[in-house]
Amino acid sequence: MSSNKLQPAVLGGLFIGVLSALPIISAGNICCCMWVIGGGMLASYLMQQRFPYAITIADGAVVGLLAGIIGGAITVFLQIPMEMLMAPFQQRILERFLEGAGGDLPFDTQEFIARWGSPTNPLVVAFRLVLGVMVGMVFGLIGGIIGAAVFKKGSPPPGAAEVLPPQ
Repeated sequence: MSSNKLQPAVLGGLFIGVLSALPIISAGNICCCMWVIGGGMLASYLMQQRFPYAITIADGAVVGLLAGIIGGAITVFLQIPMEMLMAPFQQRILERFLEGAGGDLPFDTQEFIARWGSPTNPLVVAFRLVLGVMVGMVFGLIGGIIGAAVFKKGSPPPGAAEVLPPQ
């Protein structure tokens, strides 16, 4: 893979990962995966800025897809320390919830909730990684396509094809 796609994809993935991992700001993903689509669009925009001519929709899709994959992985690994910092607060909320249930929940259910709520549980991390990458792929691809269409430059002048570098 050439750096024409890799560098924009990494920067778009960082955009996705950081904004999706921040506790309050990550709520933007509730609204149609806003940060993931935005990261795909950013990657497409950055790729477009490297060329004097319009990139293709396929180029935008590929760079958006890569940004989504990178962003999904970054999100999961940034969320682990964030959730570890928030763990005491979340534990108090969980305890109040279980107290409010008045003992109506069986002990096995309470244990299940406590165990699966751990941010360092390897199965939870693996599940979130797979889910994050899959969601990132789909919505990053959509963002890349939108970005390629929105940030499209004019076509090159006739005869310029011999001078332009290959993609």
